[in-house]
Amino acid sequence: MTKELSFLTNDANETALLAEKLAKIVKPRDLIFLQGDLGSGKTTYMRGFLRGLNFTGKVKSPSYTLLEQYDLELTINHFDLYRFKDQREWDDAGFNEFINGNDVNVIEWPERAVDVIPISDLTIFFTYLDDKKRKIVIEGNSSRGRQCIDLLS
Repeated sequence: MTKELSFLTNDANETALLAEKLAKIVKPRDLIFLQGDLGSGKTTYMRGFLRGLNFTGKVKSPSYTLLEQYDLELTINHFDLYRFKDQREWDDAGFNEFINGNDVNVIEWPERAVDVIPISDLTIFFTYLDDKKRKIVIEGNSSRGRQCIDLLS
């Protein structure tokens, strides 16, 4: 059973502020998927998420490197699977090692490896409405994900 919350953000700042709220409640082992078209706000969301964990450096999308790791109070692994041609690339890269009880994992374009990665605790869907506005739906897919939804409501 899933549980969800829906938000409309009017600009990139509101999208980042929403992400900061989620950052305050994440725990080790949380697995979060970010889904949406190019330009829908996933990287903006990730910047806000990391800012919510007191990261002050530059946040870049790991489109070419596939993984950016941030060692903060929690270790955050930010994956971008956009360039995957085959979902076996997930296993070939050894990324399963990162899905553990110690790290928070955030995966953009998870549908590119859907059969080889675990089900997420949270899936966040981004819909482009216009140059600034986004619809963001956060779906809790596990008991932990539903707990996060309750904490965000």
